[in-house]
Amino acid sequence: MDVTITVNGEEKSASVPPETTLLRMLRDDLNLTGAKLGCDVGDCGACTVLVDGIAVNSCLMLAGQVDGRKVETIEGLATLDKFHPLQQNFENLGALQCGFCGPGMILSAKQLLDDNPDPSKEEIQDALSGNLCRCTGYTKIVEAVADAAVEMRGDKQAA
Repeated sequence: MDVTITVNGEEKSASVPPETTLLRMLRDDLNLTGAKLGCDVGDCGACTVLVDGIAVNSCLMLAGQVDGRKVETIEGLATLDKFHPLQQNFENLGALQCGFCGPGMILSAKQLLDDNPDPSKEEIQDALSGNLCRCTGYTKIVEAVADAAVEMRGDKQAA
C-alpha cells in the first residue's frame, strides 16, 4: 500500500505492506531513526511521535492509519542552528543519561506544553507517565519540562 504523510513539514511517501507500523515506516523507509523500538507493545514510550499534534506509540499504529496526516518526530523539532527549548533544557539539566527514551519523552512533553503552556508538576508527571526511563529518577526530566514551559511562555509574551 502507498502511504503519504507530512512528516516534519515535508510530504513523504512510502510503499509498505499493510501490516507495517508507523515506527517501521519512519525508521526503515523514511530514515527517521529518532523514535526507538523499545518494548514493541506500547508500554515504554520510546517510539512516541506526534500525529496531528497528539502523542502516540508509533509501534502500535499502522502506517496506513496515518495516510494523509501530519507526523512530527524528534528530527523535526530543532534546526541545525537551534534546539527546541525542551531539548535545550533536557541538555542543560542533564535530564537524560543514555538518551534512548529522550525523543519520546520530549515529544510527549511537547504535546503537553502545546496544549497547556503552564502545567503543574503533577500534570507534567501525568503527561510523561507513558514514557519509561531506566537510567534516571525522573526529577530532572520534570524540571526540564517545567523550565521549558517558563521559557516558552516568555517567548510568546515577548512576541
